[in-house]
Amino acid sequence: MPMISDDLLERIRARFAHVASDPFQGERVFFENAGGALTLKSVVETSAFYAAIPDNQGRDNVASHALVDVIARARADMADLMTPPDGQFFVGESGTELLFRLISAACLGAGPGRVLGSTLEHPASRSAAARWAGIAGQAHVLVPHDDASGTVGVGHYAPEITQDTVVATILHTSPVTGMGVDVAAIAKAIRAVNPDCFIIVDGIQHAAHGRIDLGDMGVDGYVISPYKMFSRHGYGLAWISDRLASLPHNNLLKGPEKNWEMGTRDTGAYATFSDVVSYLDWLGGEVSDESDRTARLRAAGAAIHEHEKRLSDAMLHGTGNLPGLAAMDKVEIIGGIDNPAREGLVSLNVQGVAPVDVVARLNAQGIRTHLRKADHYSGNVLEPLGLEGCVRVSLCHYNSLGEVAQFLAAMQEIAS
Repeated sequence: MPMISDDLLERIRARFAHVASDPFQGERVFFENAGGALTLKSVVETSAFYAAIPDNQGRDNVASHALVDVIARARADMADLMTPPDGQFFVGESGTELLFRLISAACLGAGPGRVLGSTLEHPASRSAAARWAGIAGQAHVLVPHDDASGTVGVGHYAPEITQDTVVATILHTSPVTGMGVDVAAIAKAIRAVNPDCFIIVDGIQHAAHGRIDLGDMGVDGYVISPYKMFSRHGYGLAWISDRLASLPHNNLLKGPEKNWEMGTRDTGAYATFSDVVSYLDWLGGEVSDESDRTARLRAAGAAIHEHEKRLSDAMLHGTGNLPGLAAMDKVEIIGGIDNPAREGLVSLNVQGVAPVDVVARLNAQGIRTHLRKADHYSGNVLEPLGLEGCVRVSLCHYNSLGEVAQFLAAMQEIAS
């Protein structure tokens, strides 16, 4: 029996806003989760509550003290979820802004050497590494990812890992192919050659789809965008190790040396991430008998991964009497059909039908997907494949087999 039963799935869906419809389109299936996941109803309520509070942190009054306590609780919740070995969590403008900030500090503080990344990476980390390596006088080296599988591994990184590799960037999951990367294995290989290398991870696409275990990764920085993890727009979240926190960075003169936040942050941002952790804690309690909170959060991650694999397998191989994408002769799956690295995302093309038209025809039938073009966001993956674009179909654990069936019925018509 699956960890997420039909009954539990209905209770999960009841906790999210706009699951089956939205105020603009009406009824629709939401398969655009990689562009921004659905939002927890608790996050909406929390955002409204804190938006009305006039007080700031750091004052000597009851409201200000309460705001400081909310932030402290949120940071403890973040630690429960991601189990860091040390370091600190803080919020910023966005995931992209935080990647730029972490990578700039690492490049400028690491000294002479090389900055190592891969061609799979989103431009947020690639652009930051290219810019700040150039300013720091470092070589920026990109290892090629595997076009066929849509991912990158230790074997790709290994030939370029040298003793003078002082900064490395790793993408945890590709938002174009949907394939995950073994961050811990790559970090271990880097540390075996240069233990002092600063390793920074873009976890933005991965965050909603599986466990984040910072203690096992052996990295120095990890960044997510909470609006892609059931929270809301308007902030990004970063964790940094103590050694990265100690590097020179943008900060106020005579202020706390290890403070990485710029100005007064929105307490509501912190509070809404506590809502995310509370939801995952609840889910873990529904799929396990664990009494320990960290164990429940791990169980929630396992259930999410299992359910999304069930959905993506159905999308690829069929459900009920509906054939899957793999049986449709004109459909090409980026990264291959049976790829164990897949995390809740299928990118495809239909021979003879432009991706933009596939997206439009699906949308006309109430199925929300997204067009990825070979532009500055996705060209690094699509251009080597000779593609001008693709259709990205991104799932999350609140999606259902019934929604997959609707999608397959529509695709059967489009690809016929």
